[in-house]
Amino acid sequence: MDTINHTLQLNHEELFTLLKGFITEVIGAEFVEEMDITPESSFTKDLEMDSIEIVSFSEKIKAHFGDQIDFTGWLSSMDLDQLIDLDLSMIINYIYECQ
Repeated sequence: MDTINHTLQLNHEELFTLLKGFITEVIGAEFVEEMDITPESSFTKDLEMDSIEIVSFSEKIKAHFGDQIDFTGWLSSMDLDQLIDLDLSMIINYIYECQ
């Protein structure tokens, strides 16, 4: 699943499915089964991901999209409140706009 693909632009639903797969790989399928992951799911509140898991998730985005997406740079531009409120739809929209 972690491959760079520069030619195919994904729509919002495809991005959601891809990112949900990354989340499953990072936190484990057994935890994801118990969650209702939606685009509005918050990383810290709903998914209860810690900083190490978010870094691992970021690395999966980097591995998949390569230099096309500066996910780490985008995150570093946020203040603490924005990071705490970060949800999946914000990431989907960011990646969609960068494609």
